[in-house]
This record gives sequence, C-alpha cells and structure tokens, in this order.
Amino acid sequence: MLTISPLAQRNEFVPLIAQWFIEEWPEWYGAGGRGNAARDAAEFAASEGRLPVGLVALVGDTPVGVCALKAESLPTHRHLTPWAAAGFVVPSHRGEGVGARMLEALVRHAHRLGYKRIYCGTATAVNLLRRSGWSQLEVVEHEGQSLVVFAKETAA
Repeated sequence: MLTISPLAQRNEFVPLIAQWFIEEWPEWYGAGGRGNAARDAAEFAASEGRLPVGLVALVGDTPVGVCALKAESLPTHRHLTPWAAAGFVVPSHRGEGVGARMLEALVRHAHRLGYKRIYCGTATAVNLLRRSGWSQLEVVEHEGQSLVVFAKETAA
C-alpha cells in the first residue's frame, strides 16, 4: 500500500534521497554541478509547516519517491509561490501512479499551509501534470531548455 508522509517525519531517508537526486539530476547535483543534494534533501526534511517541505512516498516502509514544495523555482517567476519541485519516483515504481499521488499530496499540503494555488515548471512531467488537472500557463526558456509552467488551485 502506498502512503505519502512529510519527510520531516521520516528524516532517516534524507541520505537516500540525496543519492537519488545525484543519480537523477547529475548535471545539477553531480560533480561540478551547482546543486547540493545533501543540503536540499535536509532542507526538505526540516519542517512540515513552512517552506520548503518534502514528502516521501512509501510502499510499506520502503521509500519509492519524493517531492517537495518550495517557495521559489524559476528566477524569472519569483512572483509566483509555492512550487512543486524535486519530483522523483524510483524506476521500478514508475507508471504506477506514484507521481500523481505525490502531486495530489503536495496540492493538499499547500492548501493546509494557506496557499490558494501551486505552480510547477517542467520539461519532463508535462503529461503527468496535464493528466492531473493542472493548467498550462506558459512555456519559458530556462538555461537553454523549454519548460512548461503549470498552475493548480488548491481548494477542494
């Protein structure tokens, strides 16, 4: 059975999640990249009541995915907040709806924190966001890549 919990309640998974980040996004988190996987994973686990907030998807007690809600994502869109980010599902569990369930959980969590809308910029999860009922706002260029910016209302 799949459950989704705040990463702050399961911070024993922070080192594993940092490793997932390095493996999934080596150009950002790997050697020579500008990101810091250990720092980001630790920040996502620091709180469930203020941004950034991480959520971890579990099958039983085994982590199979992670996602985060953070204040900023695209430098050109600092006027929008919060953002769904760092969505990752282990390859053996892709195609099972884990990503969609994590997005739903992020939307609910944003609502509990008082946000009326949540945003996401992606080049790889466009179909997932469309299937999940997100509205496309625009396509932007970011660091040489086209990203689709989406929004989703958090109200039930």
